Amino acid sequence: MKSVGAVAVPSRHRTTTPKRNTMASRVRRKLSTRTATVASILIGVVWTIPTFGLFISSWRPEEEIKTNGWWKAFGDPALTLDNYQQVVFGTSGASGRLASYFVNSVVISVPAVLFSVCLAAMAAYALSWVDFRGRDWIFIGVFVLQIVPLQVALIPLLQLLGPAIGWGGGFFAAWVAHTCFGLPFGVFLLHNFMSEVPKTISESVRIDGGTHATTFRRIVIPLVAPALASLTIFQFLWIWNDLLVALVFTSGPNTRPLTVRLAELAGTRGNEWQRLTSGAFVSMVIPLVVFLTLQRYFVRGLLTGGVKG
Repeated sequence: MKSVGAVAVPSRHRTTTPKRNTMASRVRRKLSTRTATVASILIGVVWTIPTFGLFISSWRPEEEIKTNGWWKAFGDPALTLDNYQQVVFGTSGASGRLASYFVNSVVISVPAVLFSVCLAAMAAYALSWVDFRGRDWIFIGVFVLQIVPLQVALIPLLQLLGPAIGWGGGFFAAWVAHTCFGLPFGVFLLHNFMSEVPKTISESVRIDGGTHATTFRRIVIPLVAPALASLTIFQFLWIWNDLLVALVFTSGPNTRPLTVRLAELAGTRGNEWQRLTSGAFVSMVIPLVVFLTLQRYFVRGLLTGGVKG
């Protein structure tokens, strides 16, 4: 017997709560130390220095950027807007003329992201919540498609979409290509999230007279919103920065995106550093806005898919 205050409690009836020491908790403790924080800050600073130097160079005059380093701008700041004006709104062949290509990138990226994310969400719901014959084999096929190189499918898809390249000025073929290449990863990612949602919710909705459409729209989509935001960011960055698909499925300045024009500038005007640096930052504006806007949902989606512990 062991006395606790005025009450005697038998030793054999005492219970202790075991201390959890999972892998996730150990990793969390190590990443929360002061050393890990300092190391993360140093890595972030070192990683940002080249981008910061590129940004400073994009504002410097041509003679300055070609004669000395970007750090000289702090001692003798000579900044100008001519680089961005020539690259975006210039009309000569030597200028970038990126305004129209910027619009083309938006026209290609936004519909392609919407198509791929919406179709991936519906397919993931069907593979997670709808019981039908061959469901597991279809999911295995989706998983296998992720390892198929993009280059292997380009020629068959080009032959299939050849007549459709002219539809909508070539945008239609780019939308279909990006959607096809983005679906396997999107379905696999969203399926992992949707399969963790308790199936009892679906039973409750059916008792109340709801359908799969009601469950998908009102229950599942709000619960996997962080995963949808993460997938949207992944898809948008991949499509916006794509060069290979744009070269194959688009043609001419009326349909080609920024990446194609920047590649042309690097090849034909490789010594025009002031235009290359400013053009690079023009292409980074929209991805930065998208990431900064959805970053909290992106981080939440990564944490939701992490190991619990």
